Amino acid sequence: MSDAKYTVLHVLQDRWWVALAALGVSLIATPIFRAVAYHYKIVDRPDDLLKPHGRPVAYLGGLGIWAGMMMGLCCYLASMPALVADWAGMLRDISRFEILSLLKNPLWNLLGIMLSSTVIMIVGLMDDLKDISPKQKIAGQVLAAGILLAGGIGLRTARLLFISFGFLPPSWLYVPLSVLLCLVFVIGACNATNLLDGLDGLCGGVTGIISLGFLALAVWLAMWGGHPGIDELRIGLALAMVGAVVGFLPYNIPPASIFMGDAGSMLLGFFVATTMILFCRESNARWLLAALVVYSLPILDTALALVRRILAGVSIFAGDRSHLYDQLVDRGMSVKRVVALFYILALGAAVVGVSLAIWVRARHALIIYAVLFPTVWLIFWKTGLIHPEPRKPNARESDQPTPDGSE
Repeated sequence: MSDAKYTVLHVLQDRWWVALAALGVSLIATPIFRAVAYHYKIVDRPDDLLKPHGRPVAYLGGLGIWAGMMMGLCCYLASMPALVADWAGMLRDISRFEILSLLKNPLWNLLGIMLSSTVIMIVGLMDDLKDISPKQKIAGQVLAAGILLAGGIGLRTARLLFISFGFLPPSWLYVPLSVLLCLVFVIGACNATNLLDGLDGLCGGVTGIISLGFLALAVWLAMWGGHPGIDELRIGLALAMVGAVVGFLPYNIPPASIFMGDAGSMLLGFFVATTMILFCRESNARWLLAALVVYSLPILDTALALVRRILAGVSIFAGDRSHLYDQLVDRGMSVKRVVALFYILALGAAVVGVSLAIWVRARHALIIYAVLFPTVWLIFWKTGLIHPEPRKPNARESDQPTPDGSE
């Protein structure tokens, strides 16, 4: 620690209010959108399988999260140390069609993230309002990923993987392979986070903890002299995400009075994907591996659901109760206990990922991961989570909102 160039306080002294601004706007905007949702009957109605909540619950919570995130990023933009120079450079590069220089401009990068995040939120909102098809959602995710790439984020993602394996292909392969990897990150994280949104307070709390893990990694890299511009952007994204989620959670914890919907869950997944892509800019794969471990709970839950659906012979896009949280509720755990357990698991994953990245070499960390993840799957198999269990009806009733909507 004595060799660190900066302290935590030095790194965050001009950034902490990004989270505060995001929190404040999300805290104020969410009940406003809740009132709009109830007024126009934009609600999630219960059913007998996938939506066992006791009464219709407002959607549009994702708009509150989005408003908080955008305010946080606007505050980050206002605090950029070279904002005037970056703005002038961006206008110059656009007028001269200097694309390569434009893609490296920090202001252009941030605007690309804000625009693509807005697009992914709109795609999710369309699904909340009109229930669009999986293909349409994926098309929207591809569009958002394309805007992110046009904003200069992710165009060198493949380079890290090649360096890690000691293989240097022709430079012209970097961009197409990086585009492919960016699509994998965005589509994978958007859908994994979306699938995690199945219980009151679950997705928001877990992704909030994940963003804290990303923040810890970014702050550590900044302290030890990483890449200042990249570290600042990663820190800004993580702070905006933490603040927006914390501002939303009071209205979403059991019993929820508003749901984030696909607009919120896909937006959170997109922020996760963007941050992980930014960790690919390091020359050491340990930081990407750490980010993946921090995000491992949604990855494992999605993988478990897909395996169960495949074994059951149904479409992987079919809605069912194959998620880990659903299985725990169906086996008798209350919603509040399941959510608390997931918070603990997410925190544990964040601690493991950050700790191994900081104190263990990448090749040694890989050995630990190679033992840890098969062990998790063995536990899934031994506890019967890979094979369907009979559902216990009314398992959630004690935790659900009352019919009159009181909390």
